[in-house]
Amino acid sequence: MRLRNNPKANDILAAHDDIVILDGKQYRGKWNELFGNSNPIYIEIGMGKGDFIIENALRYPNINYIGIEKFPSVMVGAIKKIDQLEAIPSNLKLLKEDAILLTEVFGKHEVNRIHLNFSDPWPKKRHTKRRLTSPAFLDVYQNILIDNGELILKTDNRSLFEYSLVSFQNYGLHFEDVCLDLHHSEGYEDNIQTEYERKFSPFGPIYQVKTTFKGVNKNG
Repeated sequence: MRLRNNPKANDILAAHDDIVILDGKQYRGKWNELFGNSNPIYIEIGMGKGDFIIENALRYPNINYIGIEKFPSVMVGAIKKIDQLEAIPSNLKLLKEDAILLTEVFGKHEVNRIHLNFSDPWPKKRHTKRRLTSPAFLDVYQNILIDNGELILKTDNRSLFEYSLVSFQNYGLHFEDVCLDLHHSEGYEDNIQTEYERKFSPFGPIYQVKTTFKGVNKNG
């Protein structure tokens, strides 16, 4: 789907500097200081229009949430939704950044959990390295996650799901849970849906896998 460019997007982001972080490098190793507490930090890479990360921040105030998106025009959608709230959640920040550069904005073992929701599947073989569950990105996640930190993938793309399972296994991740039909399985009633998820779940199953980096020590 073609991304519609918003020529005013960067100006809108700059005007919301109370919640939008344009230069995350200045907070590397200091995110808890920015939030003003020592609560766990959960990030969503590729937050889209923000439904998932916003609802999580509202539902779980004792967790710090950072929604990450590299496209300014997409981030504007999340900002519009936040503007409609009675108050901006103090445990929510939005970060404009590319996932492959996250070691530049997060210190080693600074993040507790990473969510990947409906990431671009990059179906062509020559684009395999661009998938957010490929080994290069797993190296990034392993660096910024705490010991035994969690990585949760949710997708409706069967090929990406199968590729990710193999990638996770080869990397040495520990599988905590695998669900082949998230919306029609018991025990997942607390699932928070993304905008994409609500739109496309009627057309097929939603897959989810929860892993941890338990025992993984590739980066020392």
